[in-house]
Amino acid sequence: MNNSALAIFTAALALTSTAQAAEVYNKDGNKLDFYGKVKAMHYLSDTASNDGDKSYVRIGFKGQTQINELMTGYGQWEYHLPASNAESDGTAGTKTRLGFAGLKFGDYGSFDYGRNYGLIYDVEAFTDMMPEFGATGYTRADNYMLTRTNGVATYRNNNFFGLVDGLKFALQYQGKNESSSRADASSNGDGMSASLGYQLLDGLTLNGALSSSNRTQSQKAAAYGTGDKAEAWATGLKYDNNNVYLAATYAETRNMSPISGTARIAGSDVRVSGYANKLQNIELVAQYQFDFGLRPSLAYVQTKAKDIENGVGDADIYKFADVGATYYFNKNMSLFVDYKINLMDNDNKLAQNTDDIVAVGMTYQF
Repeated sequence: MNNSALAIFTAALALTSTAQAAEVYNKDGNKLDFYGKVKAMHYLSDTASNDGDKSYVRIGFKGQTQINELMTGYGQWEYHLPASNAESDGTAGTKTRLGFAGLKFGDYGSFDYGRNYGLIYDVEAFTDMMPEFGATGYTRADNYMLTRTNGVATYRNNNFFGLVDGLKFALQYQGKNESSSRADASSNGDGMSASLGYQLLDGLTLNGALSSSNRTQSQKAAAYGTGDKAEAWATGLKYDNNNVYLAATYAETRNMSPISGTARIAGSDVRVSGYANKLQNIELVAQYQFDFGLRPSLAYVQTKAKDIENGVGDADIYKFADVGATYYFNKNMSLFVDYKINLMDNDNKLAQNTDDIVAVGMTYQF
């Protein structure tokens, strides 16, 4: 990949890593970067809720301060603002995505606390690469430690204390999040998670993660999925080299993933609402970065709930192929199209949506 193509590709991943952030301040060991993007986007679908303007803005900052030769303090904040609301809607849909602070101790690792990514996302990040519809299978915000969530204390160590290049691990604790104003599906008991990653060879990386948490009393009392513990594990492999990106992930959750729908049992409609006793998820992604800026993408996602109570049995939750492409004019501006081809049967057990969705738009980021 030549230097210009490399710069374009790096910009595509800039929002999370803030690699293209604008430096606001850098003096005397203190650094502050400001970053953001505007995603002007429209969905096309036969389902009303998946059709129309879906534009949004995200902004954030990432800072650090050098405390001494060993210790560095850091913090990050990121905010989401929908751009498809009427002005009369006020702050509807706005949300803090990230907000944490921590300390890094050289090769001894880093420790931070706040709203951050759960460690299961260390695996899910491999396949969260589609122009629009990535991370839409089993992961959802505030569902334990699957992705962005509250109250997590995270320890990370890269290169195993400086002794083994390419070997990294992380440990995470999440405190209880439960209140009368918090949705049941977004609540959690105390829990722990861990992740481990190793770069097997140039461009080839293997990651694994697992978590276990207590469930709230309300979750344990649900009609579907009544276990005491919410558990998850995931593993993934990615190859990222020579303009080629290939990734595959597999994950399972137990008593953790919300399910809902209407099942037809013995000639009667039965409302299913609760949690999957077991959920399996597989994701595959293949992409290629052309030197002139085009990045086509192919993906496949299948999410299946197993052993649902009351005679429902196994049921697909999501099943789709994804065909997309992004064209990068430069490191700041791009166009994209993403076609989510729904592969669910029309008579699927939980009467899930079977319509396709096409997302089209452009992104400005810095």
